[in-house]
Amino acid sequence: MKGDFNKIVNEKTPVLIDFFAEWCGPCKAQSPIIKELAEEVDGKVRVIKIDIDKNQAVAQRYNVKGVPTLVLFKEGKIVWRQSGVQSKLQLMDVIKQHT
Repeated sequence: MKGDFNKIVNEKTPVLIDFFAEWCGPCKAQSPIIKELAEEVDGKVRVIKIDIDKNQAVAQRYNVKGVPTLVLFKEGKIVWRQSGVQSKLQLMDVIKQHT
């Protein structure tokens, strides 16, 4: 993972993290949704993808057991978390509630 994770999630801008794995089928389905979402919320929410195999310490710290797991941080606190594929509409609703 590039950058300092703690610094990123503690910023004023909310951060949506997509914990994924290269081998995960549902993650591959989630990926284009996340990409499209990131373009639409650019500036309002920072969207980051974290490969759990390459960043095991972060995945363990947040108890990520299944992928994809999406976590929304706001000023360092987890305000929403969900495992499994989420639609863009579901994610936009969550972002609207927390921005």
